[in-house]
This record gives sequence, structure tokens and C-alpha cells, in this order.
Amino acid sequence: MSDVIPKEFLDLFEKKAFAHLATLMPDGSPQVTPVWCDFTDGHVRINSAKGRQKDRNIRRDPRVSLALHDPDNPYRYLEVRGTVVEITEDGADDHIDALAKKYMGVDSYPLRTPEEVRVIYKIHPEHETHMNVG
Repeated sequence: MSDVIPKEFLDLFEKKAFAHLATLMPDGSPQVTPVWCDFTDGHVRINSAKGRQKDRNIRRDPRVSLALHDPDNPYRYLEVRGTVVEITEDGADDHIDALAKKYMGVDSYPLRTPEEVRVIYKIHPEHETHMNVG
């Protein structure tokens, strides 16, 4: 469990709720990408391919923010700000397959390309804001 994320919002990580991940470009401007995510051992985890813009941004500056919108209630969301504390290729292929199962209902991530190297980013939550109306 997280000491930052309220327990009544942890269910968003079990739903097919896309997260919108904000990273910082070299000039300091924000870059936002919709991503799949999960939550385990007190950390938010996302998965991407090495070399993509968000990968380059996170490696340069690990500060990120992400917002999850409840697909069942348009007036309920969670925003998490934190720091990427681990970047690893270990287990990343299995992780993207697990996310594909959650979000697409398939056993294997169908959009993988032969040349890509998958990476897991583990985010330590440091601050959150939320809203729940309705």
C-alpha cells in the first residue's frame, strides 16, 4: 500500500484507466503521453520502449506526473507526482504482456516490434491530488 495514494483510489490501478504521463523535455516544456500502468509494492509502474521521447526525458529528469481518470465516473480522478526511482529491462516483456492482458484482454502485447527493447519505470509517489464527485 502507498502512504501517499488514498486507499479509496487504488482501484483505479485495477481498472482499464489510462494514465496521462507528463515528463519534461530538455527545454523544460511538458510532454504528455497516455500510458498503461499498474501499482505494486507502493510504486506506480509504466512500461515503454527504450529510446522513445518519454524514455529519454525520464532518463534525463526522473520527475514525472500522471493522472488517471476513472472510466466509470467522469468526475473521479487521481493525479500522482513523483520520481522514477528505478528503470529496468528485467521483466519488462512479461510486464507489457500483463498490461496488454489488463487493457486489451490479450495474452501477448500485439504492438511489439522486433527492434524494440521494453523498459519498466518504477515511480515513487510523493504527492497526490484527487477528486470524486457523484
